[in-house]
Amino acid sequence: MTAVATAPAAAPPARVRVARRVPVVFAALAVALVALVIVSAGSGQLSIPPDQVLGAFARAWNDAVRSVGLGFLSVAPGTPVAHVNGEATLWLIRMPRLLMAVLVGAALAVAGVVMQGVFRNPLAEPGVIGISSGAAVGASASIVFGLTFLGPLTLPVLAFAGGLAAIAVVYASARADGRTEVVTLVLTGIAVNAVGGAAIALFTYLGSTQQREQIVFWQLGSLNGTRWDDLAVVAPLAVVGIVACLFFAGSLDLLALGERQAEHLGVRVERLRVVAIVVIALLTCAAVAFCGIIGFVGLVVPHLMRMVLGPGHRLLLPASALGGAVLLVAADLVARTIVPGSELPIGMLTALIGGPFFFWLLRRTRRRSGGWG
Repeated sequence: MTAVATAPAAAPPARVRVARRVPVVFAALAVALVALVIVSAGSGQLSIPPDQVLGAFARAWNDAVRSVGLGFLSVAPGTPVAHVNGEATLWLIRMPRLLMAVLVGAALAVAGVVMQGVFRNPLAEPGVIGISSGAAVGASASIVFGLTFLGPLTLPVLAFAGGLAAIAVVYASARADGRTEVVTLVLTGIAVNAVGGAAIALFTYLGSTQQREQIVFWQLGSLNGTRWDDLAVVAPLAVVGIVACLFFAGSLDLLALGERQAEHLGVRVERLRVVAIVVIALLTCAAVAFCGIIGFVGLVVPHLMRMVLGPGHRLLLPASALGGAVLLVAADLVARTIVPGSELPIGMLTALIGGPFFFWLLRRTRRRSGGWG
């Protein structure tokens, strides 16, 4: 008898490989986020062991479920925090900061995904169309002129207003004959960024030494000093914006085929673009108003998730939200702990991570497909 040669098994198609990867990726991101939150909550000048952090979380959960009459959902109380100061530090200082990092990271990453999908440009990210620059101008004006008409909310409110004003100028300039020209939008954003940079330089020149330091530190980004009141402002805006972006997923997938093809398939491209720009502005302004400018999150995370899960936005959007939260919580942990007794600007760290990644991404794309046409 002669042996019959068997052909090697064909590799599974890309769609099957991605489907197998989805639960692993989402589980890994969720576990990483939870682990980072626990470690970060206990790290700092006053160290709190992980079991005590978990005990504090368990007691807070029990208090919450009992207050709404769901005591049957209570969990074991866990190990109490050893010191009263540790309990106060955990809930008054670290938890608002950690939750802000989660929200801001998710908001910036989702805004980056939507921008890249709407503009059909892999280089698009929230800072491109001048939102961050406008917010920085508003914050710098608040610092230099000593404006306090809204108390501690004056700076973030003016930063938010500056970002909205910038996007209004960019959008009005790019709008013509009932349509928004994408190229004009991006070029106008570049011009707004240039004007904003000049205005910030002028405010820096006019300000005192202390005001200059404050402007520079705000531009570099920081989560230091985040309070529950700040979180109460950012959380609704970020959650509403992220949920709104999830409804864009199907339309963004169709838009990737081209504008004409998307319109033939029922996508109202112009309306989608207008609504998406408004939501992007909402997410970005909410993020930078309290934390300063934090770059590269909206560029790095979407590309990284796209490499793992493919271009489909139904998976890409929630994965990027989780990935952005993981990245910013990790960056904040490093910023607080890498230099004993001091804190590094978180925007500097994200740039240090994002810059080399972007160079690698450019080289990888050029090697595989000759670059972006």
